[in-house]
Amino acid sequence: MKIKKIYLTKSYTGFFFDDQKAIKKGAANDGFMYQGDPVIEGFSAVRQKGEAISIRIVLENGVSGYGDCCAVQYSGTGGRDPLFLADDYIPFMETNLIPLLMKEDIDVFRPLAEKYDRMSINGKRLHTAIRYGITQALLSVTAEYHQVTMAQLVRKEYNISSEVYKPIPVFTQSGDDRYNNVDKMILKEADVLPHGLINNIPNKLGNKGEILAQYISWLSGRILKYRTKSDYQPVLHLDVYGTIGIAFDNDLDKIVDYMIELEKLAQPFKLRIEGPIDGGNREDTMIALRDLTKMLDERNSTIEIVADEWCNTLEDIIYFADNMAGKMLQIKCPDLGGINNIIEAILYCNMKKVGSYCGGSCNETDVSSKTTTNIAIACEADQCLAKPGMGVDEGYMIIKNEMGRVLAVSNDRS
Repeated sequence: MKIKKIYLTKSYTGFFFDDQKAIKKGAANDGFMYQGDPVIEGFSAVRQKGEAISIRIVLENGVSGYGDCCAVQYSGTGGRDPLFLADDYIPFMETNLIPLLMKEDIDVFRPLAEKYDRMSINGKRLHTAIRYGITQALLSVTAEYHQVTMAQLVRKEYNISSEVYKPIPVFTQSGDDRYNNVDKMILKEADVLPHGLINNIPNKLGNKGEILAQYISWLSGRILKYRTKSDYQPVLHLDVYGTIGIAFDNDLDKIVDYMIELEKLAQPFKLRIEGPIDGGNREDTMIALRDLTKMLDERNSTIEIVADEWCNTLEDIIYFADNMAGKMLQIKCPDLGGINNIIEAILYCNMKKVGSYCGGSCNETDVSSKTTTNIAIACEADQCLAKPGMGVDEGYMIIKNEMGRVLAVSNDRS
């Protein structure tokens, strides 16, 4: 089936772009704003509005599908592509990509996705956000053309043998409002919580981790106090953006001792720590997380280290999985470019028996979030992120409602 029309529109995301380097260097909060000058090239402020480019593909028979080109909150750092602004990239897409897409036949998703994910223009690979949005639109329109869910189409094209479609645990993120938002998570009985956004040392981690320790103790007590079902047993998952490594000068023995104390404070709940150390590059980060994971295992710890920074591409994820650099890997969807890579990454992690976290960013959109929820279901990820936004309710609603719809339709055998 030929494409009749493609629409590109400037859109907005569920959160903001933040200059992570400026924040780590001490950019202070002023209400919701950050004071100081940006550090990363392309930023006009430490915090600025999130942007996306929406793609609508319309086929000759009137069937249409959607995708959103968007990038993560902390763009331009940790080995990622630069800041993605719609006004910069719409002209590029209109000139270089729309004419190519208009020549395509829509029948099978996978080869088209791989084609555009691997495409180079003028010797340069497409920005990850563009690859992300185009492949979303291709999956969406192909599924609509065949009158199946995106999850069903993924299972068919990737020969995933499971017949039953199961719900995936949902991870909610609090943003800076890490107390009131936790109460929302408890009320909604989120499977995994709260993320916490521990991205600087003085007022979020503490010079030797004392603030984070107090917070984990509070978290455990808060759940026990307000849960309405005794079997509500969420996983505590904290993202610390390498600050534990900074606080303890990357001394693994001290870090392990500290994390064992956190594990005790989290009881009776399982604890995950995302990004405890950022080595500043892929190799050093992988080695640190590999060694930290091994040392915790030797102490019979149940803490699960989660890799994020520098584990961005499909190749990175394969490398971290092969080296057991963490018990779970965040597959940060926009960072992988084409969604074909998300599919491959989840399946690879599952094969290697490493936790597959179909993640992403608060800075995505409802369209990208629904698409990756279908992928998480199809590939049986270990958890998926409630996104976009930092308000808990909106992202949780989008993911849980889409999951319910997809499961109902995909499991219908009538």
